[in-house]
Formats: sequence, C-alpha cells, structure tokens
Amino acid sequence: MSASDGPRFLLTNDDGIDSPGFRALYDELAELGEVVGVAPADDQSAVGRALSGGVEVREHELGYAIEGTPADCTVVGLGSLCPDADMVVAGCNKGANIGAYVLGRSGTVSAAVEAAFFGVPAMAVSLYVPGGTGDAWREKATDADDYRGAVAAAGYLAERATEAGVFEEADYLNVNAPWDAGDDAPARMEVTRPSTLYDMTAERDGDRVELLDRTWDRMLEGDIPDPVGTDRRAIVEGRVSVSPLTAPHSVRHHEALDGLAADYE
Repeated sequence: MSASDGPRFLLTNDDGIDSPGFRALYDELAELGEVVGVAPADDQSAVGRALSGGVEVREHELGYAIEGTPADCTVVGLGSLCPDADMVVAGCNKGANIGAYVLGRSGTVSAAVEAAFFGVPAMAVSLYVPGGTGDAWREKATDADDYRGAVAAAGYLAERATEAGVFEEADYLNVNAPWDAGDDAPARMEVTRPSTLYDMTAERDGDRVELLDRTWDRMLEGDIPDPVGTDRRAIVEGRVSVSPLTAPHSVRHHEALDGLAADYE
C-alpha cells in the first residue's frame, strides 16, 4: 500500500510547527498516509486545554501554522481545515508527558484529548529528554534524528492500532519514548498506566516563589517509587510507555454524596 492510499493524519503539537520533533513525526507518518500539519506557530508548551475565541491561520510548507494553542489546533483542524482526518497525532514533544498530574497540563496530551471529544482516534507522542530544564536539557534533542525512537514507535502504532481494535476501548494513547543514547536496538514497548507520584514543591524567596517538579531529578538518579506497570517506571528502565486512556471524566457511585443530596432542602 502506498502512502497515498493510507489514512489521513492531522498532526499537531505544542512545541511549535517548526520544532524538530514535529518534522520527525511528520516524515514518519508521511510514509503511511497523507499528513496535514495544523500546529501552533510558536511554542505553546504546558498550556493544557486552553482555547481561544478565534485564531489567525497561515499556510506553512507542512500544512497550517496557527496563532493559538494545541487544543485550538485540534478544533480548527477537525472543524475546518482537515475534517476528514482518520487520526490526530500530537508531537513529537521534547520532554516526557508522564504521570497523572501532567495529563491536564500538557499541551501535547490536551490536543489528543480534544480529538477524543470529536470521536477521532488520537495519540500523543513525547520523548523523554534527561537533564531537567537547564542548558544541558536545551542542548539535547535539537535535530529531527534525535526523535527516531519515539517516532518509530508512533509510526508502528499509527499503522496498526485502529485495525487491531485499540480505539474500541481507548479514546487516545499517551506514548512516551526513552532517551536514545545512540543504541541502534529499538526499545521494548510496554502498556502502562499513569503514575500517581506527585512531587511538586513551591519555595519562597522574598517576593518570588519557585515552583519545582522534583520528579525529574528523581528520574535522573533512578530514585523513583513508581511501581512496575506505570509510565514513569517504564521510561526510567528504558522502555516505550503506551498508556491507553479515555477522555471523559469518570463518575463513581458515592453513597455519602447521595445522602447529602437527598437531605438538601
């Protein structure tokens, strides 16, 4: 089957349409089908599912650059620019999107969540880049080839997941790949659940408060309490993490709340 006979992908991200991870994933998906890029014109990391009332759109060699958020891009793409997309893929993000607390804050994941409400299968793809957020981190993953492990895993799933029935159970997949230190052997893939470890702190220094996520330091040291089967454990041990997730919030029967509602007058 040629790429022209394959599925139509709407590709977005939160690092911006000109980021190397976006280019790497675009090229990977182009081997499977048609790719229409609908991505932020600049960096929109960690904006969650923020939406704009309206956005400016300009043509780009990879599709369309949007003056807006990743969630904007999904809505604009599926609602106007690429309404017949078979799948929405977001990424490849520089930096892992792992842990339950990250899901709502990540622009990459939020783009996939937005697609799920359209009823379109989706996948968020991220690459773990060790080193925190300083200069050492910024100097890594600056070339499209640095993302080869992550996009290979994404291409594998994009080609096979729908036909295999994955999206009959999951609304979207959150895919995270470990950092590739130059080993040509592909990392194994593991189906995971989001870790519940939360280690955010806030330290005040005069009129300023620094918000710190200490889980990244834990990962560098390999000192994590996350159990086997969680996304963070898989990444630290060098495996591709794939979490099958659902978008709507779950509702659980709660007898105490039922009692309060019944007594309300």
